[in-house]
Amino acid sequence: MVTLKDISKECGVSLATVSKALNNASDISEATASIVKAKAKEMGYIPNSTARALKMNKSHNIGVLFVDTTSSGLTHEYFSTILNSLKDEVEKNGYDITFINKGIGHLDMNYYEHAKYRQCDGVIVASVDFKDPDVIQLIESEIPTVTLDYIFNNRTAVMSDNDIGLGKIVEYVYSMGHRDIALIHGENTAVTQKRLASFYHACFELGLEIPDENVLLADYHNPKESALATRKLLKLKKRPTCIIYPDDYSFIGGKNELEAQGLKICQDISVVGYDGIYLSQILRPKLTTYKQNAEAMGRQSAKELIKLIEKPKSTLPSIINVCGEMLHGDTVKNLNEKGE
Repeated sequence: MVTLKDISKECGVSLATVSKALNNASDISEATASIVKAKAKEMGYIPNSTARALKMNKSHNIGVLFVDTTSSGLTHEYFSTILNSLKDEVEKNGYDITFINKGIGHLDMNYYEHAKYRQCDGVIVASVDFKDPDVIQLIESEIPTVTLDYIFNNRTAVMSDNDIGLGKIVEYVYSMGHRDIALIHGENTAVTQKRLASFYHACFELGLEIPDENVLLADYHNPKESALATRKLLKLKKRPTCIIYPDDYSFIGGKNELEAQGLKICQDISVVGYDGIYLSQILRPKLTTYKQNAEAMGRQSAKELIKLIEKPKSTLPSIINVCGEMLHGDTVKNLNEKGE
């Protein structure tokens, strides 16, 4: 195994100079640093991460807490986009990622204990039951944390605009002449509560009265439940002209049900999704949806956590809002046109 002493001998410089060059110290010349780094690469030098962690008091390891209740894992396109963007950003800054769980192998431990066991410099909480006492213990610990779409007191959070997203959808659908609107929403989470508030606020501002039977629950990322909810809406005495789905993936279930009942999307009934995943834009007709900026969510959460880790004394907890956008597809009929 190549050591710093070997590199020092080959380059004809001191051991301290080699160490500074490989750690990007500012008190040696760029020319010397370049020579040392080139020689280290040529000789196949690999840093000892354990020794580096002891010396710098950092492991350069970031924990990610991701508990997926839909059992989709990393195939969940919205979260996989967040995690991929997060991964790119932390690696660019010299960090690795470890997924944090309850227990590992035969060891029974909570999230905090697992993060300590893996020597995580910080943790990003991407998807989890935020009311879980084990989650609260981790958030309130000395380990720097950043949460996604949930705010804790005096902690940094990166938020998508769930408080306005559904309102933007309602405003667009209304502008297209729709008054009989139905909403299928996800399970009771902080995200759902914000989306429902956004939906009802927009309806109130536009003077729309939405019957209770027009608002149904179907778990996120669950096409089967969305199909059943769609069937219920189609049986209403006054069928809605537009159905809003909890997410783009769940819409697939609604699409199948509408087609099974002989209804053509846009021509016979309008639909809107949420998330703006890639799938929604290759379907035909192209789905009208509200795109959450998942890439920016992941990148920003990584940046905020690294600031908390590397500049703890000068970095204050903050709330970062990431805005989305309406994607106007081909699934909302314009009822304002002549003859409609």
